[in-house]
Amino acid sequence: MDFIAAVKTCFEKYIDFSGRARRKEFFFWILFTFLFWIPIFNLWAWIAIVLPSISVTVRRLHDAGKPGLFALFYLLPGIGNAVIYILCAQDSVPGENEYGPNPKGIA
Repeated sequence: MDFIAAVKTCFEKYIDFSGRARRKEFFFWILFTFLFWIPIFNLWAWIAIVLPSISVTVRRLHDAGKPGLFALFYLLPGIGNAVIYILCAQDSVPGENEYGPNPKGIA
């Protein structure tokens, strides 16, 4: 998955909190928000980015075998983002888990 495909997937699945997302998808989305959203920060940009960001975080946590409620760590001031990035940097659970098949295709 390349940068453009990852961003496109996040916008297409902006309200899909089920399933799994690869590390590439998550971290390409984070890169996209830093490169494009922050320089043009305004209310409309925030609204367009917040739901896809939560969605891809929940799906990435599912892929790492963690419950989506761990995305609430974003609400912790100071360390919330670091906790999320550490959890999302973990490798995928091999094979299928309770959230669906592995997006890498590893059985």
